[in-house]
This record gives sequence, C-alpha cells and structure tokens, in this order.
Amino acid sequence: MNVLAFIPSPGTGVLQLGPLKLNAYGAMIALGVVAAVWLSGRRLEKRGAGTREDMSAIALWGVPAGVIGGRLYHVVTDWELFSDHPERIFQIWKGGLGIWGGIFLGVIVGLWEGRRRGISASMLLTCVAPALPLAQSIGRWGNWFNQELFGKPTTLPWGLEVSAFHTKQAGYPVGTLFHPTFLYESLACLALCGLLLLLDKAEKRPGYLFLYYTAGYTLFRFFIEGLRIDPAHSAGGLRLNQWVSIVVFAVSVSMLVLPRRAKSDLPA
Repeated sequence: MNVLAFIPSPGTGVLQLGPLKLNAYGAMIALGVVAAVWLSGRRLEKRGAGTREDMSAIALWGVPAGVIGGRLYHVVTDWELFSDHPERIFQIWKGGLGIWGGIFLGVIVGLWEGRRRGISASMLLTCVAPALPLAQSIGRWGNWFNQELFGKPTTLPWGLEVSAFHTKQAGYPVGTLFHPTFLYESLACLALCGLLLLLDKAEKRPGYLFLYYTAGYTLFRFFIEGLRIDPAHSAGGLRLNQWVSIVVFAVSVSMLVLPRRAKSDLPA
C-alpha cells in the first residue's frame, strides 16, 4: 500500500525515564487521573463546596473502584478471553478496562466518600463532569502504546500503522493501515471537556452537567465503536458497546429534556 503519510505505533509499551521503566498503558491512565483530580478539585474549591484535598481523598476511593469496575465489566463481557486463562484477569497492564463499569462503580464509591465529607451528589457530579472526558482523552493514548482497539483499514493519510504481529492477528496483510480510533476518541473527549466547561456557565440545574457528559460521550462513542474491529459481542449488526451507548444516550437526553418540558407545560 502506497501512502504519503501515516501514524506510526510505538515499538514498545514501556516508557524509559532514566533508570525507571514504566508501563505506558498504566502511565497514561495515571496521568489522566492526575489531570482529572486537579480539574475537579479546582472546580470544587471555586464553588466553595470543598477543598482540593477533599477531591484527592474522594479520588483515593473512587479511582481504585473505577479500575475494579472497569476490569469487571471487561472480564464479564469478554469472558471467553479469560475462561481458559483466569490468571489474565489480573493482568490489567495489558489493557482491558471497560469504561461503563469504571464510571459506574467509580462514581458510586466517589459519591459515597463525598457524602461522608458533606459534599452533595449533585455538586460532586457537576465538578467531575468535564474532568472525566479529560482523563479519558489522556488515558486513550495507552491503547496506542499497546497497539490495540484500532479501527477498520483505511487509506487516509492519518491511518495507523501497527506491528506485523498485530496486523496479522487482526487478519490483514502486513502494511495495512487502520483507523486510529484511540486518536478519534482522545480528540472527541478533549472537545467534550471544553464544551462542558462552556455549558457549565449556562446550565444552572445542580448535577445536570453530568448528563451532558454521558449524552455527549455516548453520542460519539457509538460511531467510533462502529469502526473498531476487535472481537466483541454483537446483536442486530451492532456491537455490545454500541447498544450500551444507545441506552445511556436515550436515558441521559430524556432526563435533560423531560424536566424542561414539564416545567414549560405548567400554567403561568
């Protein structure tokens, strides 16, 4: 395949920092967490509802819960990958965190710790809403280092080149370029973070900014998910995570729209 340009993949999944060797996948997730805690803590303190130390303490509970939830979601929905090799369940550094399980369990535990500190659920959800896509934007680069979760073949100049091993494993001839779905989602999440920060000035309903996050993320995740070629359960021509995106998007939009409609129907 003759192309003028392409995006290369790293030759290794390890970051060398002097004498230290860091797993790149884990490092990207960690950087995302640090950025999210910084932004959400800043927002919490600005609102006078808590301190950055409060947010750091919430993250100490919420982040591990999110990792556990994300891993459980991946293991349950892709059990065939682990049934014969249960030891792989704990090999998180090789990739495999489901965003839906991570958000669900991480938010639940985070809200619990926030309540212990006197921070309302609506306030906490408002503060973390733009921070979550910021973390995801950074964390997605871990997929680039792992050369995983790429999309269908493409001849576009920003096609992603992966190793011969990963290309053959995907069932394509060496030299094939693929849609860099990690990059699409990273950029989309970064744009969503900026959009939520702008919406924050207009949306006055407590906690509703989080619904804009779930609606926005599931909207573009549906289409990006459709580009991916990694094995996944499917039904009706759609992948599992596309169906989850449809459900979460519908619920989020309904919760955003129905209260406004109900209010507008009230007599003046």
